Formats: sequence, structure tokens, C-alpha cells
Amino acid sequence: MVLGVVVGIIVGALPGMGASLGMAIVLPLTLPLNPVNALILLVGIYSGSMYGGSIAAILINVPGTAGSAATTLDGYPKSRMGKAKDAIAISATSSAIGGTFSLVTLLLLMPVLIEVVLFFETPEYFAVAVLGLSLIVIVARGSIVKGILSGAFGVLIATVGIAPMAPVRRYTFGRLLVDGIDFIAILIGLFAIAEMIKLASEGTIAKDNLDISGNTVNGIKEALSKPITMIKSAYIGMLVGAIPGGGSSAANFLSYGEAMRSSSNPDEFGEGSTEGLVASEASNNGTIGGSIIPTISFGIPGSGATAVLLGGLLMHGLQPGPELFEAQAGTTYAMLLSILIGNIVILAAGLLLITRASYITQISTTTIIPMVIILSTLGGIALRTNWADVLTVFLLGVLGYWMIQSNYSVIAFVLGAILGPIAEENFIRSLQISDGSYIIFATRPITAVILLATFLILTGPVLKRLYERISQAVTT
Repeated sequence: MVLGVVVGIIVGALPGMGASLGMAIVLPLTLPLNPVNALILLVGIYSGSMYGGSIAAILINVPGTAGSAATTLDGYPKSRMGKAKDAIAISATSSAIGGTFSLVTLLLLMPVLIEVVLFFETPEYFAVAVLGLSLIVIVARGSIVKGILSGAFGVLIATVGIAPMAPVRRYTFGRLLVDGIDFIAILIGLFAIAEMIKLASEGTIAKDNLDISGNTVNGIKEALSKPITMIKSAYIGMLVGAIPGGGSSAANFLSYGEAMRSSSNPDEFGEGSTEGLVASEASNNGTIGGSIIPTISFGIPGSGATAVLLGGLLMHGLQPGPELFEAQAGTTYAMLLSILIGNIVILAAGLLLITRASYITQISTTTIIPMVIILSTLGGIALRTNWADVLTVFLLGVLGYWMIQSNYSVIAFVLGAILGPIAEENFIRSLQISDGSYIIFATRPITAVILLATFLILTGPVLKRLYERISQAVTT
């Protein structure tokens, strides 16, 4: 368990690597182990990498994993203010507590949650994706039009490749992009290469040659001062993770958007907000327990990492389904409890060891820029051994830099790229189920409620202003 968590932290901190790649590398090495030890090692890597991704996100604005993309928004500004230790302590505390809350809840409510997951079918998946896309109006700063354009372009980029449910090529330039554009390559380009271009004119990552101030205790106190945000984000992560295809990246931004929406100080988000950092980190570790539910219950992986975990189950002769809750219940609960205990390891590593890495913020950019570019290139080629991914990394890096300079929302772009394919595929499937009738989205209660919530989010600001005007008029 400890070995898995440590390896996961290291792999998660490397740009472009992440849990799925780290687990895939280790998977063949688990053959000599018994099933319990193999699964504990794999979920340790999964859990550790979720936290590890925040290290690079906080220190150099490079999300080590897709689930740490939102961490860059407030973690990196804290690092630039000379509070890298505080940020990493907040991250470790939020990750450990968020993961613990979600997993304890799952252990207690396992029978009920399995029944709940059964209610989510194709129309519900579509509705959740649309709900996530609607958050663009909240997370996009400045011009709403630019935010919508950024999100729409993200959706457009995600359509490249073979169309879902039909053997049709879209924007593939012959065979160059027939496999589509990998989302991790998009993330590496937008957050790593774009930031390296920006940093090229600066001497160090920390602004104004600030000394690294703050301490671990302050970071812990800041994290614990936001208990509602922490618990709420952990549960959002758990619920999104339990929906197959949801994943940590979607949960990351959904939690961040919800924290911004409900915050009394939304203007602080993106400027080093503790609330934003807590929301992001509590949610991505919260997805771990949630994403395992459909994997062990129905053999439906909720993310790339759980797809590898599913491979580990099958490789060791374990079949997802009732067997894992009856004959193999000991193996299942050993795996879940190892994640719970692994959160203690994450907390210890984050508070006692990883905070030393904050000194990386004082390294000259002439040293760190080549290192990040090399790691990003290796990460790009390691994704699918496809040089188109490396090209994507650099082209999206230039695009990301231009978007930052022109005040277009990178977050909206990422939301579109994540949720666009989920919405499209499930929309087509829903219409196939209903023989082309749109009434399917109104007759299913869960779908209708989610779509109503989406409508309220989109029209909320307008309705609020209208209510204020009517109230003013009545008062006058």
C-alpha cells in the first residue's frame, strides 16, 4: 500500500503520466502477487497519483493528472506569492480528508449506492454532461461570449476522429488524426507548454523574488477552515466518479464551479483562493471511491484508471458483479480499506516530505523550462505512442498562450473538451433508444431534474436581476 501510494505520487507529479499510465506499467508486475496484494498496489497508485498531480499543478502550473487541472487555478497563484508550502499542505489535507469522507460514506451506503447507480442510464449521462457544460457561464471570467466561444471550441476539438456510434471520420486530415485528439495531450499543451512560453520572460516562478513564506501548520488550518466546501466537494467527486465516464477531470471542474457559485468571495477564485484549492483537491480524491463502484459492481470503468483496475481484476481471475460482494467480499473490502488507510500515507507524505519541493519555485526558468518541455514531450508520446499527440501538445501550448493573452477562458475550453464527447455519445444513444423522440429527456425523472438544474444555472443571473428590478419597483 505504501509503495503504491509513493509510486502514485511520483507518477502523478510527472506531466502527462497520471494514474492510468502508472497503473498500466505496474499491472504486469503484479502477476506473482495474490489478488489482494495486487489490487492494493494498484489502488495505492491510483490514490497517490490523484494527490501527486497537485504537486506539479501548484509549483509549476502543470497538472500532473487531468483531475488536478482546476488545482492550477488557485494553487499556482499561491506558489507565485511565495506560499507554496501552504498550498501543498492545503492540498494534502483536503485530499486526505475528502478521500476519507467519500470512502467511509461508500462503505456505509454500499448496498444503497449500487441501486442508485442502476438508475443512471444513457439519458442521465447526457444530462450530467450538459449540466457540466452549463458551468461555463460561472467559471468563465470576463466576457461571457468569449467563455462560450472557448467552451464551444473545446467541444469542437473533441469531435476530431471517428464519430461515436457511426464509422465516420471527422476532421482527421486523412489518417493523421484518425484516433482523435487525446485529452491529456490537450491538458499538457494548455497548462504546461503555454505556461513555459509565459515564464520564458521571467527569472523565477515566484514573483518579485519573494522568499517562500508560510508554513505547513497554516496550510492545515486554512484547509480545516473550509469544512463545508471540503465535504461538499468530496461528495460531488464521489457522485460524479460513480457515473461511468464522469471521471476526476469533470468532477474537478464541477466542484470548483460549485464552490465559486456558493462562495461569498467569488472574486478571489483564480487569485490564490483557499476555497478553490480545497474544492479541487477534495473532489479529485473523492472520485476514487465513487469510480470503483460501477467497476466492481457491473464491470463498467468510471475512468481510465479504473479501466486498468478492471484489467487487474480479470487478470487475477476476479469477475465484477455479485461475486465480489459475496464469495470475494474479503478482497473487495480489503481493497476499499486500503484506500482509506492510504489517505493517511498521502497526508504524511504531503505534510512531512513533499513540502520541501516548494523550493522548486526559486529555480531559474532557464533550468525548469527545458525540463518541463522534455517531460511534456515524453508524456505526449507515452500516451498512445503517436506523434500526433506530441504535435497536439505544442500546438495547444501556443493556442493556450494566445488565449491567456487575449482573455479567453482556458477553463471553459477544458470543460468543453471533457464533457463534449460524453454529451454527444449519450445524446445519440438516447435518441436511438427512443426512436428519435426527444421526449425521453422529459419523461425520465432524474434526467428532467438535472436538465432543470441546468436551465436554472443558465438563466439564474437573468432571473436574479429581473427579481431585483421587480422588488425595487414594488418598494418604490
